[in-house]
Amino acid sequence: MHPSSSSRVARRRLAALTRCWRLPLPAARKFATTPLAQVDFDTVVIGAGAVGLAVAERLSRSSKSLLVLEQHASFGTETSSRNSEVIHAGIYYPPSSLKTKLCIRGKDLLYDFCARHHIPHRRIGKWIVASTDDQLHGLAEINARATAVGVPTEFLSLAEAQRLEPRLIARGVLSSPTTGIIDSHAYMARLESMLSARGVDLAYRSRVSSLSRSPSGVFSIATADAPTFHITAQRVINCAGLYADDVARFLDSSFPDRIAPCKGTYYAYTGQLPLLSRLIYPVPEKNLKGLGVHATLDLSGKCKFGPDAVYVDRKDDLVPRDDKATRARFARAIGQYLSNITAEDLSVDYSGMRPKLSGPDEPARDFLIEQHYPGFVNLVGIESPGLTASLAIAEYVESMLEKGV
Repeated sequence: MHPSSSSRVARRRLAALTRCWRLPLPAARKFATTPLAQVDFDTVVIGAGAVGLAVAERLSRSSKSLLVLEQHASFGTETSSRNSEVIHAGIYYPPSSLKTKLCIRGKDLLYDFCARHHIPHRRIGKWIVASTDDQLHGLAEINARATAVGVPTEFLSLAEAQRLEPRLIARGVLSSPTTGIIDSHAYMARLESMLSARGVDLAYRSRVSSLSRSPSGVFSIATADAPTFHITAQRVINCAGLYADDVARFLDSSFPDRIAPCKGTYYAYTGQLPLLSRLIYPVPEKNLKGLGVHATLDLSGKCKFGPDAVYVDRKDDLVPRDDKATRARFARAIGQYLSNITAEDLSVDYSGMRPKLSGPDEPARDFLIEQHYPGFVNLVGIESPGLTASLAIAEYVESMLEKGV
């Protein structure tokens, strides 16, 4: 079948764009058609972090043509690769929140995905540790929330806890056996390879610089590296992470929500091994600004501590904080639940940035996932547990588009 003249025009446009993006041009690209207009792509996903890739993979099953735009040179270089790599159970947030619902569903989907696709992971378990009487009340509240949403937890006796973790200091211990750890890079790499196998175009080094919507409902997108070219799409999914609020304002200058970048630094443990055999978390702050300076293990058994939670002015301020005061503060925080940890046992590792919707003195906000215009879905404030929830978020977005809500 010979392509139509409009398809040939679209292919020439994509060919010009691929020279800027260094993308291979598919031999037989099919462009979606709608009653409104012929467009270059059925769907464009902005952002190639864990959530963007998961959404793209889900929608690629039914989209006639799909493009992923990512401003960096590879996938997952910001929030998705600068976190604790934990598969969360879903016990910290209000039962009716998207964070809770999508975390619980996403946890099950993620464990299944890891098993089917041989993604390194381990259901290692987590202990939440109370160090004071006030924190014992917080521990009871977490247990009550977990029970309400059907997530298994168990109180341990102090004797049993200290037998299993001799360096533990605690007034109370709540076990979360379904918590795990994952190789997040391997997870995202698998999603990317699945997209490539389906003929999905992934355009790296392609920062979106403009986004508009015509009266007929067709979206037009330009990138900073090819500002004179515009891509048209029937649907656009905003998974831009730290910059999702900026993308939202391209279409609606009055979009009210703004990302408050909250930086978290991690320190690697360099002291005597072995230290721990599971994840150890303190009872979190009541405003859930962060989950506290916790102890996590990677798949090789190495331990790191963090992150702290420091609001900053710049979203790209990813240089780790490393000074005597910060190390001492970390050592004091860790010393609340582990014995014999000194600042000399800590070596600065890396920093990450949380795309929060709440400021330092504001209550925690839920994920914001909404269809702002027909065919345009905003995902804003996708912080923790976004990695765990990513596959469930993809399901949710697909359902939202199908229902038109």
